[in-house]
Amino acid sequence: MEIDENILVFGLPKGSLQESTFSMMEKAGFRLSGGSRTYSPRVDDPELKIRLIRAQEISRYVEHGMLDAGLTGHDWIVENGSDVEEVAELIYAKQGMRPVRWVLAVPNESPFHSVKDLQGKRIATEAVGITRRYLSQHGVEAEVEFSWGATEVKAPELVDAIVEITETGSSLRANNLRIIDTVLESTTRFIANNEAYRDTWKRSKIDQIALLLQGVLNAGSKVIIKMNVKKNDVEKVASILPSMHAPTVNSLREEGWYSIESVVDEHVVREIIPRLKESGAIDIIELALNKVVP
Repeated sequence: MEIDENILVFGLPKGSLQESTFSMMEKAGFRLSGGSRTYSPRVDDPELKIRLIRAQEISRYVEHGMLDAGLTGHDWIVENGSDVEEVAELIYAKQGMRPVRWVLAVPNESPFHSVKDLQGKRIATEAVGITRRYLSQHGVEAEVEFSWGATEVKAPELVDAIVEITETGSSLRANNLRIIDTVLESTTRFIANNEAYRDTWKRSKIDQIALLLQGVLNAGSKVIIKMNVKKNDVEKVASILPSMHAPTVNSLREEGWYSIESVVDEHVVREIIPRLKESGAIDIIELALNKVVP
């Protein structure tokens, strides 16, 4: 497959991560269009070609050079045994900014309470390689069969246990399953083909995109908080504000007044706003961020 050296072919995960990945790309400054059904969405960067591919397959296509780079889970890199360059870890998932887990689960009424109890039993999973390696590490021999979907409903009638991916465990609980162990924890990885990453232009482009995407995720839990303060209250107000370095303080046109702003974790805002108000801050504004690049 011959690819123009000044074009980066970039694989994005189609499926459960697609919506959150598109949102992250757009916050990073890349506008994608073409509808949810296309496998080749358009992007407003002439140096990029986007390919939508299932996350399970991306690491193989990156390894073999059909894609220069891509986003996929650490779990699928392990499952495929892919030899790729891991450029960055991007902690985001379908429902939030957290790792996902592959877990070993059994029916609530099952007598099994550990992996050792599954000696000689049957396990269904989409991650066959990961599961077999996990069983081998624990000295357990069991039959592992590939599941084409709806894995949660297969126990106990068809299999004794399942290995399934979860963020919150709610789907497992809804299907009367309980977790007995974590098989693998996974986060999204920005990966590159080894040869592509040795190319000066492609490496620069890959690192640029990775930096922007990491900036988006850094900003996800932070906001800018701005306020106006009288001169006598500046030190008192500034001491309340957490910040990445130090709050920015600028004098206003009106003599004796200053503007203070700081980047803070969103979860602390509700705690500090009343204290800021009590300390003399007025006109307090909270602003969302798209990117934070340290």
